[in-house]
Amino acid sequence: MDVYLVPIGRRRHALYCEPGEEPDAVSVPGREPAGRWKRWTEKFRVVLETVEREHGEADGRDRREVPAGAVARVRTRFMRWLAGAIAEQRLLWRLRGQARVRAFFPQSLDPDLAMTTIRENLASENARHRWWLIVDALGGLVSLALMPFPGPNIPGYYFTFRIVGHLLAIHGARHGLAEVRWELEPCEPLDDLAALADLPAPERERRVASVAARLGLRRLPRFVRRTVLGGA
Repeated sequence: MDVYLVPIGRRRHALYCEPGEEPDAVSVPGREPAGRWKRWTEKFRVVLETVEREHGEADGRDRREVPAGAVARVRTRFMRWLAGAIAEQRLLWRLRGQARVRAFFPQSLDPDLAMTTIRENLASENARHRWWLIVDALGGLVSLALMPFPGPNIPGYYFTFRIVGHLLAIHGARHGLAEVRWELEPCEPLDDLAALADLPAPERERRVASVAARLGLRRLPRFVRRTVLGGA
């Protein structure tokens, strides 16, 4: 598995991996899901497949059109938000079960500092997902009140997706900190992404596209827009 330590601002970096042929995102090595966890993971799969099919996350399409109608617009924005959440957590999901990871870092960065930055990112993600797990678990309890009503329990599906995603992300972050053997490799093109937020939009887009083409990372521009500029 290849991971990239991408500059996203002054002295700030984010971990990124290109989606690949990763295993089932909700499988637990050596154990078949059962009981409540099985029901939750089934709901998780439904939401995941729906988002990737409708938003284009599975094939990297960038859909910006907004359909007519208030309900359709809200649904489209919500699906885009879920697609962003999937993209942000996919790296942590994929870390589970990995024994060795090759980490590319900017050539101008000291290797020891690069490893420290990777570990700080994983520790921060672990803490963040633990906090949001508590928040979304409370929301999931509230959504149980909607179960007697006919029709799909949309809030229930939402909170189930969030809860399962957080649990998998926490497991991935902890595995990355404790079990993964990281192999660092300097990557000169990543240095071209420094200080992107200070560049004019045309130059920024050109530089990101150039780096993405050189590294063969077709979804890197979307990741940079989301992390550096908060775009979708």
